[in-house]
Amino acid sequence: MRAARALLGIDQRQLAELAGLSPPTIQRMEASGGQVRGVVDTLVKVVNALEAAGIELIGENVPSAGAGRGVRLREIAAGAATLAPGRPHAAGKSR
Repeated sequence: MRAARALLGIDQRQLAELAGLSPPTIQRMEASGGQVRGVVDTLVKVVNALEAAGIELIGENVPSAGAGRGVRLREIAAGAATLAPGRPHAAGKSR
């Protein structure tokens, strides 16, 4: 969710407005470790809002249907170095 917001140049409050949710709901969802947790209806609202804004969500092991450039986290070998201070990389986890 953070990566999608960054691509759109929006903050949590703006995503909440697009999805028809409260900012604390977006904050809680983004604070989930690994996979985003939430009520299915809430997740659908966020996904629909991101897609309507132009984000293509790419599932694990699924090719992108879009053209042009993009970014995806690739799986790396276990025991890989940390990417950023305080943010360990979890192999195989999409964000």
